[in-house]
Amino acid sequence: MKFALDRGADDAECTISEGSEFSATVRMRELETLKEAGSRAAGVRVLIGKRAGSSYTSDLTRDGLDRMISSALDLARLTSEDPFAGLPDPEELGSITPDLQLYCDDIARIDPNQRIRQAKEAEEAAFSTDPRIINSEGATFGAGQGSRCFANSRGFSGWYRGSSCSISMVAVARDGDSMERDYWYSAARSYSKLESAAGIGRKAAERALRRLRARKVTTQKAPILFEPQVARSLLGDIFDAAAGDSIYRKASFLVGKLGERVASKTVTVIDDATLPGLFGSQPFDDEGVPSRRTVVIENGVLKSYLLNTYTARKLGLKTTGNASRGVTGNAHVGHGNFFLQPGADSPDNILAGIRNGFYVTELIGSGVNIVTGDYSQGAAGLWIENGELAYPVSEVTIAGNLKEMLCNVQAIGSDLEFRGPVASPTILIGEMMVSGQ
Repeated sequence: MKFALDRGADDAECTISEGSEFSATVRMRELETLKEAGSRAAGVRVLIGKRAGSSYTSDLTRDGLDRMISSALDLARLTSEDPFAGLPDPEELGSITPDLQLYCDDIARIDPNQRIRQAKEAEEAAFSTDPRIINSEGATFGAGQGSRCFANSRGFSGWYRGSSCSISMVAVARDGDSMERDYWYSAARSYSKLESAAGIGRKAAERALRRLRARKVTTQKAPILFEPQVARSLLGDIFDAAAGDSIYRKASFLVGKLGERVASKTVTVIDDATLPGLFGSQPFDDEGVPSRRTVVIENGVLKSYLLNTYTARKLGLKTTGNASRGVTGNAHVGHGNFFLQPGADSPDNILAGIRNGFYVTELIGSGVNIVTGDYSQGAAGLWIENGELAYPVSEVTIAGNLKEMLCNVQAIGSDLEFRGPVASPTILIGEMMVSGQ
C-alpha cells in the first residue's frame, strides 16, 4: 500500500491471502483422485481521484509487487471517472473483537491416510445399506485452511484465519430398470463437528433408495414443501433480489419496497456475519467495515437491502458491511450467514397437515427471473398423501412468482441447520403450479 501511495495513488487498499487445500475422492472402494495444494496471492486496488485500477500477483518479491502496483496505476489512469468510487469513510472502518471460532487446528492433525479412510468409510456404509446401491459417484473428504489480511490507506488493517473440512457421498441405486442417485454431506470449521462418515454414507444411500420407481403426476395446483437443502435456493434468490447492485440497476422485484410488506408474516430473513463457527462469519468485510447482523425481512416487511460502499453511495444509503471480493478487483455485494429464521413447527407436524402436495428434494436447471419474480424449475421429490410421503416423483416442473410465493409461505420448520453460509429450515408454500403429464 505504501508503494502505491509513493507512486502516485491517492488511496489504496491491499489484500494478501495464503492457504492450503486437500481432497481425496474414493469411488468403487478405490482411491480415484488425490489433491494437495497451496497458494498465496496479493492484490491491490488504487484510486487516482475517482479513477480506480486493480491488479494481483502471486510473486511476493519486491519486483513482483512493483509490477503489480505499476499495472494497477496504469489501469487507473486509463479508466473514466466514477463519482461513486472510493474507499469507505474512516469512521465506517473497524473489526469486531469477539472470537468467531473460524479456525481449529484439529484438521491439520489428521494425516492423509486417515482422511482417505474417512472417504472409504462413507462409501462402504452406503454400499452396506441395501443391495440396490449398485454404484457410487464417489465419496470425498476435503479440508482447507488459510489466512487473509487486508489494509487500506484510511488507517485500517486486520487479518484472520479460517479452516474447514467436509465429507460427501453420492450413491446410485437401481431397482430393475429404475436408477436414481442422491447425496449427503457434512461440513464444519472443525473436524470434531463433522457428522460421522458412516452416517453420511447411509443417508446418501437412503435418499437414493427413496427415489426409485419415481412417477409423474398430473398437472395441478398443490402445496409445495421444500426440504431445507432445496429451500436454500429460495434464500439465494432473496439475496440476489436484496443485493445493492441489483437494486441500483433496478433489476430486482424488491426495488422501491423498503418498509413495505413483501412476504408472509412468518418470514424473517437475516444476514449475520458475527455468528461463531459458521462459514459466512468474518470480523470485517472486504473493505474493512465491521461485520454485523442485518435484518433484511422482518415479519414479512422489507427492512434493509445489503450494501457495500459503492452500492450504498449509488442509493444514498450507508454500507451494511457486505463487501466481498477475491484478492483483487472492485468489491461486489456478498453475504455473511444468510438464513430464514426457523419457526416453531417440526417438519413432521407440517407434513402431517398436508392432504395432497409435493415434497421437493431436488431442483433442476435455473429458471428464476429476479426482475419480475417469475419462477419455473424442474423438480423431483416425493408426493404427499394424507400427511405422509407416499411415492417418489420426477420429471415435473414447479412454477409461480417469487412475490406470490413469499406472501404464500404458510409454515416454516424448526429444523434450521447451517451446512454452509446460506441456510433455511423446511418451507411450506400454500400453492404452486405442478406441471407433469
